Amino acid sequence: MCSATLTVVAAPSAALAADNLPPLRPLVQNLATGGKGCVAGADRPYVSESPRLTAVLYDPEEDNRPAEGNFVKGEFEAWWTGADGSEQRRTYTTNHTLSGSTQAWRMPEDVPPDTVVSWRVRANDGTANSAWSSEDSGSVCEFIYDDENPENPVVSSPEYPEEQRGDGVGEYGTFTMDSPSDDVVSYRYWGLDGTSGTVRPEEPGGPATVRLLPTRRGTERLTVEAVDRSGRSGQTDYSFYVQEGRAPAARWNLADSEGAKSAAAETGPAARAGAGVTFGATAPDGTALTTTASLDGTGHGYLTPDTAVLDTRQTFAVGGWVRPARTDAVRTVASQDADKVPGFTLGLRPGSDSAPMWSFRIGGAEVSGGTPEAGEWAHVLGVYDTETGLATLYMNGHEVGTPQKAAPVEASGAFQIGRARGAAGYRDRWHGEVGDVRIYDRVVVPADAAELGSRKPQLKDHWSLENAEDGASPELYGGAPLKLSDGATVHRSPDLECSLDPDCVPDYALVGDGHLALDGATGHAATDQPVVDTDDSFTIGMVVRLADADPDRPMTVLSQGGENADAFKVRYVPASYEWQLVVTDGDDAGATETVVEQAAVADGGEGAGQRLAVVYDDATDQIKLYLDDYAGAAATASFHGAWRATGGLQVGRGHVGGGWGEYLRGAVDEVHAFSGALDQDDISVLGFGTEPCLC
Repeated sequence: MCSATLTVVAAPSAALAADNLPPLRPLVQNLATGGKGCVAGADRPYVSESPRLTAVLYDPEEDNRPAEGNFVKGEFEAWWTGADGSEQRRTYTTNHTLSGSTQAWRMPEDVPPDTVVSWRVRANDGTANSAWSSEDSGSVCEFIYDDENPENPVVSSPEYPEEQRGDGVGEYGTFTMDSPSDDVVSYRYWGLDGTSGTVRPEEPGGPATVRLLPTRRGTERLTVEAVDRSGRSGQTDYSFYVQEGRAPAARWNLADSEGAKSAAAETGPAARAGAGVTFGATAPDGTALTTTASLDGTGHGYLTPDTAVLDTRQTFAVGGWVRPARTDAVRTVASQDADKVPGFTLGLRPGSDSAPMWSFRIGGAEVSGGTPEAGEWAHVLGVYDTETGLATLYMNGHEVGTPQKAAPVEASGAFQIGRARGAAGYRDRWHGEVGDVRIYDRVVVPADAAELGSRKPQLKDHWSLENAEDGASPELYGGAPLKLSDGATVHRSPDLECSLDPDCVPDYALVGDGHLALDGATGHAATDQPVVDTDDSFTIGMVVRLADADPDRPMTVLSQGGENADAFKVRYVPASYEWQLVVTDGDDAGATETVVEQAAVADGGEGAGQRLAVVYDDATDQIKLYLDDYAGAAATASFHGAWRATGGLQVGRGHVGGGWGEYLRGAVDEVHAFSGALDQDDISVLGFGTEPCLC
């Protein structure tokens, strides 16, 4: 096989330009060899099969007689030197076609491999020939036919050896691709969790390397093709095993006993605590944390190991769970000292004319995004990747802001929790709780960031509505009962005697042996206190069946709010044949509403009912209304106005104009309430009398 670089230059704009042609001669333009430009010499193209030669031919209109059309044909000619040294020549003439059409010749199969083939073309309009495309200011076109695939590439990696356990998630590996064939000009690769690309060796047949980042544990496969000048390729599959990502280089749970003077480290050095640090503070629900540390925002509210714990010039990640008490000033969660400045800071800053934002600063660059809220838990994580040069910020496991290029500075001073170094001392002190601060010396990939920032939903209440005593239906695990009003009863499925009586028409419960029956006038059930924290993530599911096939007014099946408005309510609107989830931005009768909907026909007292679920995800500021496990685009919306409802959970009514109304006529069953946002898999389990795994 021949060796040459795969370089294609543009074809001549015209083999015979109009300005250089004698009057009334046909024109030849846009020559191509198998779609590649007309080139001769060292940059001639290589092709993997007998190519299709093409040219666009024109005929001047002035030389046509009135009865003649504007047609033209092409005369192609190709030649090469045979193995015996004799010249071989082939010709082909096309049919007459309209002027301006592309004329083509598929070369015969006897074109020899590894041989320079030259060709040219001229146009004939039945009256005159153009000059050959190689004449005057034109040039011959050349190509070489390559009939052999390159040998399969050889792939290697010191960090991730083939068929062996390598490094872990978040650690880059060098992958070298080489081929025994001397005409390979590029390597295409794909696999490794969706990675793909092309890399070129310094010279044909040489090796090339790429740096790739495994993002998940387990067996991975990288497919590599060695591509020669003609586009032919040989392929290799390279398999290797990626281990779990390396554990934190330093970690402080900050769950130390009250009165402790330092924070014990799970890895790394212990952190000395200032007098403004109080251990034993509350921890975020749905995490493994039991307690956290509270920092008072003064000069004594900090923790430090009095030494550096990371190299800010290398890849690193820093993050933890935080709950700010105030967001009206710059507040630092973590930093590391440089010379009178911090090498990096992770924290929050107030917006100039907007809400405050989380912030990750390193080397003069800043990534900011997400909205810190006083009294609300969030997991914040900053990642700096030396391979890409990018700083990235995560909030509650979701990337926020736009990654920024950063040029980090050396920061060999002490690591700090709750403050940042300044020219006149420490500043930007954290006021609020901090827990589970971790430092990694690798990339924390998006999946790991999502796991670190997730809060597992917790079942708070489950009312199976199987029975009622003293006007209340008990919570299944001993929690607060749902108190029944006039017009609300627990309907029980018929007993065995009815099922044996041919005159008895059984009225079975929606799920299990009982459900809540509401009369549509005054009937409802409620708790005395709020069930879910409506300004944090929550999920509520239920089964409902409307009594009428054509209800005459909207009806609310579930709500929770304050004195004047509902933080959320789920209602059926018969005029538009849909269930709606309505959320508001405050406890005011005129509060702004955000509405999502699910199309549905009222079931008219028959069937197993419809399974509904409300999900508010505070991490993504998103609401969803599920109907029988599905929530499409119309049932999903962004929502940034969540507030904490102070009233109890209402089953069968909601606020209307500052008072109660929209009483439901129908049946309700299997009311579940969770802290946290359930995913679709867990939603699909609700409404059948069982609990989701919440794994």
